[in-house]
Amino acid sequence: MPVLNYKGLSLFVDDEGFMINPEQWSKEAAEAIFANETSAELTDEHWKVINFLRDYQKHNGNVPMVKKLCTETGHTLKQLYLLFPSGPARGACKVAGLMPVGCV
Repeated sequence: MPVLNYKGLSLFVDDEGFMINPEQWSKEAAEAIFANETSAELTDEHWKVINFLRDYQKHNGNVPMVKKLCTETGHTLKQLYLLFPSGPARGACKVAGLMPVGCV
């Protein structure tokens, strides 16, 4: 099982980089996952998407469809890919500590 180490934080992730223990998610975990994928830092726009995804999952038990994510955050699909180069499902959900299921 791979371990992602970042600034003293160790996260167990699967082969695709998704967290094994979602309960381990924190702001620092999000920063670690994002930095590992992009070498960049999270901005307020990233956090808007991450917080929406986490709140939606908490209240609905799953992650939203991409169309809903765009509508609710005010970002176009192109903007989401600029924020999360590996995409809204793979990238944004991964940083948010969530595992997308099915077609997102």
